[in-house]
Amino acid sequence: MNSARDPRIAIVGAGLGGLTCARVLQQLGRSVTVFEREASAHARPQGGTLDMHPDTGQAALSAAGLLDRFHALARPEGDEWRVLDFATAALLAQQGPSADGGRPEIDRGQLRGLLLDSLADGTVRWDRAVSGVTPLTDGTCRLLFGDGTAEAFDLVVGADGAWSRVRPALSHAAPGYTGVTFVETGFDHCDSRHRDLARLVGNGSMLAKGADRSLVAQRNSNGHIRAYIAFRAPQDWHVAAGVDLGDQRAVRTHLLRMFDGWDDSLRYILRNSDNGFVNRSLFVLPAPHTWDHIPGVTLLGDAAHLMPPVGLGANLSMLDGSDLAHALVTESTVDDAVRAYESIMLPRSIVATTGSAQGLDHLVPATAS
Repeated sequence: MNSARDPRIAIVGAGLGGLTCARVLQQLGRSVTVFEREASAHARPQGGTLDMHPDTGQAALSAAGLLDRFHALARPEGDEWRVLDFATAALLAQQGPSADGGRPEIDRGQLRGLLLDSLADGTVRWDRAVSGVTPLTDGTCRLLFGDGTAEAFDLVVGADGAWSRVRPALSHAAPGYTGVTFVETGFDHCDSRHRDLARLVGNGSMLAKGADRSLVAQRNSNGHIRAYIAFRAPQDWHVAAGVDLGDQRAVRTHLLRMFDGWDDSLRYILRNSDNGFVNRSLFVLPAPHTWDHIPGVTLLGDAAHLMPPVGLGANLSMLDGSDLAHALVTESTVDDAVRAYESIMLPRSIVATTGSAQGLDHLVPATAS
């Protein structure tokens, strides 16, 4: 990029996509600042395990110069799926891991930590909530902070997830409920305390599904298994059921009723989890989600193409970040770079959102009408 000075680039959100973009920019000699509303890197748990695909997540890690460090942490054996019969827990199908370890698993927290540790000191400004952005007539963008202050940048990148504060500058789209809810729970020290469940899950992921509901369990690192009770229901299902989500015993009792008739070894997930139940309604952006180009602002990851959690979102977010960083270095102006990036990212996201919607239907089959 031919410029008298480095462009001022702000990334909103210290998730996987935003951090990948920042890392690649720094690898290529550019300066960047990441603004994150959370108080620190350890302000909250970072979620479960992710499989990194060769042509997306791993390609982005390679561009970031972190692929070897990723492989040192990743679990190739985690790329395994076991599908069980819901009524008998009999093994119906098993696949992976691939011989070449093509989609190794890694805990999201470990991957985020790897990216954070790779950045120059001070890159991430913690506890800096963003309230919105205002594109300016000169092609720059004003970033508005929650404390009432503001700062102008040549480019503001919205990497701030499902409920992005940056997205309204480009699009009126808002996430909508998919009709599917995940209730998350977990198990600690599985190979010593929950041996039967550990054998049931295997080295990677386990799926059992019936009409409108499924159970998914996934190996994480350090002997932890994270489980998801998935079902189709109104977003306020707990209100109709008279269940207080803060009453863990009531949630457990209701879920056991919901999965009545399932094999007892699968209902173990509902009866004996070590961790509490966390209600997670699944939202997606309308598909296709596109926008007219506006200078000074763009989106990546969930802010641009929120989709169901079926293995595509994190990978695409990281590839978005890498592609945008490369465009910002190779194109002659910031605006040319953003146009080039959006011309690749938006069509790619349309294909991915279609595939992820089909993936959710496979994961939680709907009752035939």
